[in-house]
Amino acid sequence: MKQALEVIGEMEAAGVIGRYAISGAVAAFNYVEAAVTEDLDILVAFDVETAKGSSGLISLTPIYSYLRSKGFEEHRKEGIVVGGWPVQFLPVADALDAEALAQAQEIEVKFGEIEGTAKTRVLRPEHLLAIALRVGRPKDLIRIAQFLEEEAVDTMVLCDILERHKLSESWRGYCARVGMENPCPPRDAL
Repeated sequence: MKQALEVIGEMEAAGVIGRYAISGAVAAFNYVEAAVTEDLDILVAFDVETAKGSSGLISLTPIYSYLRSKGFEEHRKEGIVVGGWPVQFLPVADALDAEALAQAQEIEVKFGEIEGTAKTRVLRPEHLLAIALRVGRPKDLIRIAQFLEEEAVDTMVLCDILERHKLSESWRGYCARVGMENPCPPRDAL
């Protein structure tokens, strides 16, 4: 993973991508017990004007061109393999993603005595939980339960994020489904 993080850092420095942060299971690993994952999810910002393709959609072509020029062409599942890891680049899609990326925390990942360390950013646990709730796949719902069971989130910060990004109703539904008392106070109580 160290090589993947170094290449992604080089892409940011070269302006191929804007700010980035690790998302998904690898980011969650910084806060809760490790889960099995096969890829590295990277939430990225783009200069919208330069990244727009002719269809008006964000194009990942600059990323793939850069990686191809560095010898990375193998694809596995949804990602391009960099340093043995399939890396999936996820463009910021909404205000929740943008906030999560802006508030991502910088960390130093230790790889062992020989490999050393690498600086990178990871999404904060409250944003990871909110994104998991928004996506709502079975594995995301399991991750939500794990964050709560391991008390890895600041409940008040989480409630504020859920309210701001209009996820309170989904959250209430989640709490009812799992038989948990909703820790978020009603809006009029704030």
